[in-house]
Amino acid sequence: MALHLLTLQLALFRSHHALRLDLDARPVTLTGPNGAGKTNLLEAISLLSPGRGLRRAAPDELPRRPGQQGWKIAASLTRAGLPHELETMARPGEPRRVLIDGKAVAQSALGRLVPMLWLTPAMDRLWTEAPEGRRRFLDRMVLAFHPDHAEATLAYEKAMRERNRLLRDGVHDPAWFAALEAQMGKAGAKITTNRRALLSRLARAAAEDDSAFPVADLTLACDAPDTPADLTRALAEGRARDRTAGRSLTGPHRADLAAIWRARAMPAAQCSTGEQKALLISLILAHATALATDTGAPPILLLDELAAHLDPARREALFDRLCALGAQAFMTGTEPALFAPLGPRARHFTLTDGPDGSILTEGPAP
Repeated sequence: MALHLLTLQLALFRSHHALRLDLDARPVTLTGPNGAGKTNLLEAISLLSPGRGLRRAAPDELPRRPGQQGWKIAASLTRAGLPHELETMARPGEPRRVLIDGKAVAQSALGRLVPMLWLTPAMDRLWTEAPEGRRRFLDRMVLAFHPDHAEATLAYEKAMRERNRLLRDGVHDPAWFAALEAQMGKAGAKITTNRRALLSRLARAAAEDDSAFPVADLTLACDAPDTPADLTRALAEGRARDRTAGRSLTGPHRADLAAIWRARAMPAAQCSTGEQKALLISLILAHATALATDTGAPPILLLDELAAHLDPARREALFDRLCALGAQAFMTGTEPALFAPLGPRARHFTLTDGPDGSILTEGPAP
């Protein structure tokens, strides 16, 4: 196994007063009643990657009790045979800190070390919600293949926020705009290039897929120019229009991910809820397969309440694919029987709600 967590420790995080999880390379199942802390544990793991985690919560929302002295997540992992220690934490009113092997680093460094993807029940609406959610989903997939994508995204958003402020304030100094537009042009072109490269790679992986999940043909709807010079020029030419709107109307921040169910030539947004879920799983599997082929390390997968929405045949197909890939997938559900087909191929844990927070116990295969 090229990438997997060895240990996970939580302190004062959400419903977990203190927790330690010792792991091996196998997938992990987490079962228990609603409110027992299963999704909280997945959220903690998601914070070992860049960004605000699977719930997009601010650091001050994460302590076990409001006003508590803060929270901490620590993990050890192995990648390509090399051990690493990760820590992330925050005190009240302070930004999140990240340490890798004892050294303070930017969050973007996590993307280089721990590729990670997740599916949550809230993402069932991915194909019908606003484009912002699809862009976030796409960019997290991109990050696993192009670790520099995080820096490009941050640079672009920082320059765009400043340009938008100038637009709203009625500033007309061309030199200020030119400098910001050059930064947006360079970073924006990189973002679009990375996104298109990812979709091309997923298409190749899907062409080799023979799983029980439907295949989606993906396209990037983006009217922004692809090259730094052309995007910079388009931003400059659009200043008058953008000033009226009070924001930048050209660029990769307005792109959208579109999906067509190949077998039926049907847009994902028009598919049933179950079909949309199957298309998402298909993307996750294609991404993991491609990453395993290219780097030898499939991403860590966080699959919240996923198995309950699959029929038995697809559930078994998903488990078989995850095991064949060697992916360390963390899966939650209310009933241990959902994961019976995994047997000893996975580690099985139960979470219950105790008097001082969530209680974790390891059990035999269901």
